[in-house]
Amino acid sequence: DFQLVESGGGSVQSGGSLRLSCTASGYTISSGCMAWFRQAPKMQREGVASFDAKGIPNYADSVKGRFTISQDNPKNTLYLQMNSLRPEDTAMYYCAVDRYCLAYSGGWYYPQRVDVWGQGTQVTVSS
Repeated sequence: DFQLVESGGGSVQSGGSLRLSCTASGYTISSGCMAWFRQAPKMQREGVASFDAKGIPNYADSVKGRFTISQDNPKNTLYLQMNSLRPEDTAMYYCAVDRYCLAYSGGWYYPQRVDVWGQGTQVTVSS
């Protein structure tokens, strides 16, 4: 079975840091593109960070300079290092498999093009 398992979420104060992890089973993450999305209550799911087909990381403007996406292929694990967290970063964070590298294009994220979602991990930032 193909499964994505996220971990690392939690509650932190503004300015704090968290590192999210997403380990895949039944799928090799290096065979396509991977991404992180988030969804706050009553809001649409939005892209946060991703790798494109050339392995170049891309970030939403709201997290540039604060978040870093990385992946460890031998461990088949995707990471999101989040620094200088703000209350507006509070959301459920989802790992995503983008097999054909279509979920990010021209500065825009397309969650409807994601192939597989993880179960999500909650991040809560208090002021």
